[in-house]
Amino acid sequence: MTKPAAARRHLPTSPFKAPVVPPPKHFAVGDRVTHDTYGLGRVTGVDDGVAVLVDFGARQGWIQSPYSKLAHL
Repeated sequence: MTKPAAARRHLPTSPFKAPVVPPPKHFAVGDRVTHDTYGLGRVTGVDDGVAVLVDFGARQGWIQSPYSKLAHL
């Protein structure tokens, strides 16, 4: 097996811009959110930086960090 390639660091002398790292998303109980697959929901529980429990009406589910498909409304 081979190891996955490590992320390349940005050299200060590079003519290209450094990649932009998006800030981490923070959710609080009661926040209205939307998910790409499950639709509209409300945050009912938060496990700091690990996961959030969201009530989508028909179902409840834990959404794991980095919350790529979850957005605030």
